[in-house]
Amino acid sequence: MKLLNKIYVVCLLVVPIWAVAQTTVTGVVTEDEAGFTLPDVTVTNQSTLEEVFTDLDGAFSLQASEGDVILFSLDGYDDMSINYNNESSLNITMRTSSSFQLDEVVVIGYGTTTYKDATGSVVAVTEKDFNEGIVTAPEQLLTGKVAGLAITTGGGQPGTGSLIRIRGGSSINAVNDPLFVVDGVPMDNGASIAGSSNPLNYINSADIESISVLKDASATAIYGARASNGVIIITTKRGNKNKKLGVTLNSSVSLQDRINQVDVLSGDQFRQVINERANEDVAALLGTANTNWQDEIFKKALGYDTNVGLTGNITPNLPFRLSLGYTNQDGMLKTSNFERTTASVSLSPSLLDDHLKIDINAKGSVEENQFADTGAIGSAIMMDPTQPVYSGNSDFGGYWEWLNADGNPNANATRNPLALLMLKDNHSYVNRLVGNVKFDYKIHGFEDLKAVMNLGLDYSQSSGSETVPAFARMNYNSDVPDNGGLRRDYDQIRRNQLFDFYLNYNKEVASIKSLFDVTAGYSYQSFDYDNHELSTSENGEVLNSEISDINTRVLLGFFGRFNYTFNEKYLLTGTLRYDGTSRFAEDVRWGWFPSLAAAWNISEEGFLKDSKTVSNLKLRAGWGITGQENLNNQPYPYLPIYLSSVNQYAYYPIGGNYVPTLRPNIYDPLIKWEETTTWNIGLDFGFFNNRMWGSVEYYLKETEDMIQNVAAPLPNLNNRITTNIGTMENRGVEIALGGDLIKSTDFTWTVNANATFNENEITKISGAGNNEFYLTGDAIAGGTGNLVLANMVGAPSYSFYVYEQVYDANGTPIEGAYVDQNGDGQINDQDLRIFHSGRPDWMLGFSSNLNYKNWDFGFSMRANIGNYLYNNVASNVGTYAATRGTNGYLANIQADALNSQFENNEYFSDYYIQNASFLKMDYMTLGYTFDKIFGKTNMRFYGTVQNVFTITEYDGLDPEIGSGIDNNVYPRPRIYTLGVNVNF
Repeated sequence: MKLLNKIYVVCLLVVPIWAVAQTTVTGVVTEDEAGFTLPDVTVTNQSTLEEVFTDLDGAFSLQASEGDVILFSLDGYDDMSINYNNESSLNITMRTSSSFQLDEVVVIGYGTTTYKDATGSVVAVTEKDFNEGIVTAPEQLLTGKVAGLAITTGGGQPGTGSLIRIRGGSSINAVNDPLFVVDGVPMDNGASIAGSSNPLNYINSADIESISVLKDASATAIYGARASNGVIIITTKRGNKNKKLGVTLNSSVSLQDRINQVDVLSGDQFRQVINERANEDVAALLGTANTNWQDEIFKKALGYDTNVGLTGNITPNLPFRLSLGYTNQDGMLKTSNFERTTASVSLSPSLLDDHLKIDINAKGSVEENQFADTGAIGSAIMMDPTQPVYSGNSDFGGYWEWLNADGNPNANATRNPLALLMLKDNHSYVNRLVGNVKFDYKIHGFEDLKAVMNLGLDYSQSSGSETVPAFARMNYNSDVPDNGGLRRDYDQIRRNQLFDFYLNYNKEVASIKSLFDVTAGYSYQSFDYDNHELSTSENGEVLNSEISDINTRVLLGFFGRFNYTFNEKYLLTGTLRYDGTSRFAEDVRWGWFPSLAAAWNISEEGFLKDSKTVSNLKLRAGWGITGQENLNNQPYPYLPIYLSSVNQYAYYPIGGNYVPTLRPNIYDPLIKWEETTTWNIGLDFGFFNNRMWGSVEYYLKETEDMIQNVAAPLPNLNNRITTNIGTMENRGVEIALGGDLIKSTDFTWTVNANATFNENEITKISGAGNNEFYLTGDAIAGGTGNLVLANMVGAPSYSFYVYEQVYDANGTPIEGAYVDQNGDGQINDQDLRIFHSGRPDWMLGFSSNLNYKNWDFGFSMRANIGNYLYNNVASNVGTYAATRGTNGYLANIQADALNSQFENNEYFSDYYIQNASFLKMDYMTLGYTFDKIFGKTNMRFYGTVQNVFTITEYDGLDPEIGSGIDNNVYPRPRIYTLGVNVNF
């Protein structure tokens, strides 16, 4: 009781004092130019966290004490804060803001900067500019948004990854993907996670606050060894100590639908062709059905996505954010499914009078995939359309299959595509945890210097299995029917551990109008990989030896950066990194990676400083060298090691079982860093208080000592070796333009456009002359080991290498007739030529966002110009010979056979190299927001259509294929989405 009495007395004393100290403040908020009042302005007392909103007349009222900081904020206007000095009323004017802000913070390597102070080529895309709709991977938020950044999804499989290139990529056989850094933790660049289609799937897009794209050496060289292909920095959301408790809910439902299909013959058309061109024995193989096999394997697919976020303060100095997300997406190809549950937590305590700031981030995900057999797509194109789906008996699961006279499956015939899907179970489970703890200590008594330590971990554990029953046609053993089928099990563990420590000194010396920002530090990162796999028949007989692959890779780095600004006009940045990798031998293990950049803020000069027209004009130039050492799953290319056997190297004694073997692997003891030197010069500009903004930039990248996989010298047990040969250049121009074309209280219209021209050229291969080249890439469908891509001096990497087709007077290709390039009177390999490539000359992007009162409408479009594709579907099954009736079965043909009239396959004809330039509308969104319902709750309902339309002259299914070869890809769907965003 005594304690309660004391508390009661204290309350009686304290509450009146507090009440007396508080004052009711009233005021009106207006717009600074036209002078009209502003409703719905958020007015926050940052000392007490009390929050009110202005009414329709711009008026507000809240409690405040002398010395409190009051913040005024409204979308479309610059935030304004004042120190309250006991005024009874306040008249506040707010200035309209541009969508582009020079003082906007941009995250870069080991620090931040602003657009005004950046000397390198850096672009930050924030949440308000992200693409909407069903976005399962972070990179899809940026599609079409950034000049020089090409993002090509791997197809329509749910959860699939993307081919990502910044300024054309810098390598041939080494990893060309940019380095991803998530909340300060660099990912294992180019690494694949077993059982997952995309290593970035663990990040829920609703948790992302901003994404920075670092494109030139000045911006990326701080990462040295892995920065040749650019850097993409993802920053997730976290708590804000100036905001009260808040909850966000994002939920959507989507429907995927097929846009078109490969043009093949219908059942009636196929019967007509066979009856006209084949003998009676072949025609007797025809059935009576009219089956559209593509309709049988595809379906409309539903998807669901929900994310809930909770943001607030545990104490005034401990802001936090928690989120939970769930995604379930069926694929259009039957049996394919992607399911993911994510959770994230962020804590940002501030201690020791804000001298010690700690960021704790943890993101976890549980991912389950059901992978459909994409071989069913090719089978659906080739399967005889006159045959039924089901056989009417229980053999082979009840599915109709081509059989020999003895009743066993025809080993060469096309398989029933629906059976490929329904009789195979291929699923995986992936658990992932990525987190870091960052300590940022501003040293007491020397506050210009701070010490930063970052500890990070990326851990994944995955497992999966692929099973096919013994009775299924695809793994049927006619000799021992009970010993067929397949059981493949695999598991993998990956660990990525990080330790970074650096010092940062930031000091402004007003007497000499100078600002110094110096950073120096050390980085350690290790990558551990443990993989196991075993394949057996259904009854347990080993089909190949157990694969066990365990390795560790380490990267060490010492880095420093010096930023100097004089009089806010002249900026200089110098960066140096010294990296070492365990991939290379001791003598070549370490590499130096320097960069230097300068910028001139012309708009700060006297003749422009007070200009009402020019609000930003900055000239910048840079040079730097970055490295590359990532060879995917080749951790020790310089060491003589033995590899365990796989099927083709196995030993099968007569009458005996499988015997595993070991074989020496080829190696290069002197393999070293691939280095890319970059030069660039750019001009950034803005007009009318940055209502209009943009940039123009020219760049040149030259890669030396390219890491390539080429033919190995004899004698050797390996056909190819990975070594350093040749050089390559990327030259280009980037243009970005944007503006708030209309900006008023009720109506705004913002547009952004970008254009990129990139020219790629191999300038040297192994020091040889201009005729030096080698065939490369994956073998095309048809024949055995046929290659149509080549790397040649003077041509872009991965160019097409084909014959020049001869046509008749009507423009019809003449089968087997090609141009004799060397005039020797015969057609052979000497007459093959380089003919275009899959790389576009120009990439264009355009987005538009309109807001009228509570309505919003936006869309995003892209175009590629000058890219070509090899139509492997047409070259493989677009001939009459593809019917294959003489082999005891029939196969459908692609309808191009009716145009070309080719009897036999002409795989190396440039007739199949087709212009694949395109214009696509990727996203279109319409939304409506209900403001301040149920108190302070905002609720936005929206509808989105993805993959709205494609305009192209390409004859295939889709003109956007990263490999350059169109061969039965999983088609991209059109996606219709309805969603809601709630903030309360």
